[in-house]
Amino acid sequence: MADEVAASELELLVDAHASVGEGPVWSVDEQALYWVDIIGDAVHRYDPATGADRAWNVGQSVGAIGLRQGHPSSLLLALRDGFGTLDLGSGKVELRTPVEAENGANRLNDGKPDPRGRFWAGTMGYNSEPELGTFYRLDPDWSVTPQFSGVSISNGLDWTVDERTMYYIDSPTQSVDAFDFDANQGRIAGRRSVFQIPRSVGLPDGMTLDAEGYLWVSLFGVGAVNRYAPDGRLDRVVHVPASQTTCCAFGGANLDELYITSAARGLSASAEPNAGGLYRYRAGVKGRPPNTFAG
Repeated sequence: MADEVAASELELLVDAHASVGEGPVWSVDEQALYWVDIIGDAVHRYDPATGADRAWNVGQSVGAIGLRQGHPSSLLLALRDGFGTLDLGSGKVELRTPVEAENGANRLNDGKPDPRGRFWAGTMGYNSEPELGTFYRLDPDWSVTPQFSGVSISNGLDWTVDERTMYYIDSPTQSVDAFDFDANQGRIAGRRSVFQIPRSVGLPDGMTLDAEGYLWVSLFGVGAVNRYAPDGRLDRVVHVPASQTTCCAFGGANLDELYITSAARGLSASAEPNAGGLYRYRAGVKGRPPNTFAG
């Protein structure tokens, strides 16, 4: 029987009313959390020490961000038009590698760096049309290599600590998939479904792994983050006071706090007054420091 965590145990940190809050990334060096509002064209930085949340408008939709090795004042951006950077001091955005920039119907969505410093992300249709997207690998030299097509809503991904497995979610499949991962070459193969999530449980969205190798999957539409064992056994259900739960990441001084993003798009303020907020759950389980992009 899975443990149940009441929504009242979560803290609302930023009542941001983000249209589509997503992509939380914890900076160990800064002890702060970066996250995005995809449709709001914004990158946010939340400082737990002060409670301050600062936002940069990046001029187009931004599906994900990554910390950069050797560039503490710059972030990698997965933008509508491709991969770029944000200078946190000046606010300048630079598009470095276009991806499907000629296709106004698509945009980059969720993405992360792998343990060797590459960045992985997929495209999707703005209206979530089926199988319009492609999954890509961005190398440190800023070159892009498509991995597979037929993607509908490219979402959560993460790697096991032994670097041999990459987990991946294409949301409408209701499946958490795994690939054999060649860390040296940056190659994936052997895609298979590790476990299915029933539609009644929610739409699988963003995902992160903890230090024990368990998967924390955000469930859009039901307001929950579920913790699964690597074999798919449901271990814990964390109820979130925002039905459109989108993504999660570990942070805090001990990496034992789960930061959770949500979306307000399509919801009335009277129905869900705190939709689009940033939440924190003190998980009692440690995560891992985020990987960083080597470009």
